[in-house]
Amino acid sequence: MDNAIASETREKLARLRRNLVQLGSGLVAYSGGVDSTFLLKVAFEELGDKCLAVTAASETYPKAEQLEALRTVELIGAPHVLIHTQELENEQFANNPPERCYFCKSELFNKLREIAQQRALDYVFDGANLDDVNDYRPGMKAGREQGVRSPLQEAGLTKEEIRLLSREIGLPTWDKPSFACLSSRFPYGHRITVEKLDQVDQAESFLRELGFKQLRVRHHQNIARLEVPREDFGQLTGPMLDDVVSKLKELGFTYVTLDLQGFRSGSMNEVLEHRGT
Repeated sequence: MDNAIASETREKLARLRRNLVQLGSGLVAYSGGVDSTFLLKVAFEELGDKCLAVTAASETYPKAEQLEALRTVELIGAPHVLIHTQELENEQFANNPPERCYFCKSELFNKLREIAQQRALDYVFDGANLDDVNDYRPGMKAGREQGVRSPLQEAGLTKEEIRLLSREIGLPTWDKPSFACLSSRFPYGHRITVEKLDQVDQAESFLRELGFKQLRVRHHQNIARLEVPREDFGQLTGPMLDDVVSKLKELGFTYVTLDLQGFRSGSMNEVLEHRGT
């Protein structure tokens, strides 16, 4: 990644700041990821106490991610509220259809709008960026239906630009690997349960302890399909490979496989592309 920040990117940042000031106040849906952290930082600088961060905790997010989000928001200094959501109680979500994220975000944004109204905040902001326009994201539909604003996207900021700007202002998330909720590890149509989510969480936590930063453990019933960048394939040899296989079998998987295409975000959507959906 080129560390130089182009004038076009700086203009987008200036546009973001102007837009936030014009919006007046807002609640930031804060996950602790690259995008929402950057948005929160800038929004808090521009709006002060008219900005509130809200983090949703549930079984679909690793405990380590939640703790890291809490540490980062404390560093930023913005007002923060932690809420709990119950996605798995919604059968439309738990049955894991291709529109799964729509049902999750509908519940989340409804709760966030209620909090925003209680705090007299004008808008709910999410961390969607310009790159998200070209991805399959049913949750964005839920946001549009409930009037959620996407200030980063509206300013034209891409993921790479957000990382560069985050690095410049000293945010620890600037090089944080992309993350999606644990529900994205399951093939569509395979029911999601607390036990399966915990199985994936423990497997991915173990791999991170071994030094893998960007990874996914896809859950195919008794098969664990590992996705790591191709340049990291060489680490999965000898004793480490044996440790990985042993640990994942201990967690309940019968077979442990390595996806030869390597890590790619949203690989579970490939079945939708093949069907022309």
